[in-house]
Amino acid sequence: MSGGPRARLAELGLSLPTVVPPVAAYVPAVRSGQHVYVSGQLPMADGALLAVGKVGAEVTPEQGRELAGRCALNALAAIDALVGLDAVTRIVKVTGFVASAAGFTGQPAVINGASELFGEIFGDAGRHARSAVGVAELPLGAPVEVEVVVEVS
Repeated sequence: MSGGPRARLAELGLSLPTVVPPVAAYVPAVRSGQHVYVSGQLPMADGALLAVGKVGAEVTPEQGRELAGRCALNALAAIDALVGLDAVTRIVKVTGFVASAAGFTGQPAVINGASELFGEIFGDAGRHARSAVGVAELPLGAPVEVEVVVEVS
């Protein structure tokens, strides 16, 4: 991939949002050695959740997938604010949480919204280890939450 992550974002018609302020006692991202640990990111834009509810009930799996992509974009904004997006050498681990309606088992497909965005932006360096977990509730009633660990130079 030529041009780096910013150029790739622009090619995809995306831009980094403002870093989402924490909703409790934590910081958006912390660097430790060659890794940045990003706190769980909700699907927020302009200070508001883009949707509330459980995937498989109030939120469709397709909507959940799009919201997971927004969580990934918010994670990239947190990384950029801390170390700069160009410092990312690899997406190491993605953990996705899906507020799931009873019987919903499509969490991996929902979190693909984040994973695929990282792949589109970083190519092979965007391939990562991952967990996709169904949960009863998420903060503020969010349908999805994504946390990320990246390696930086």
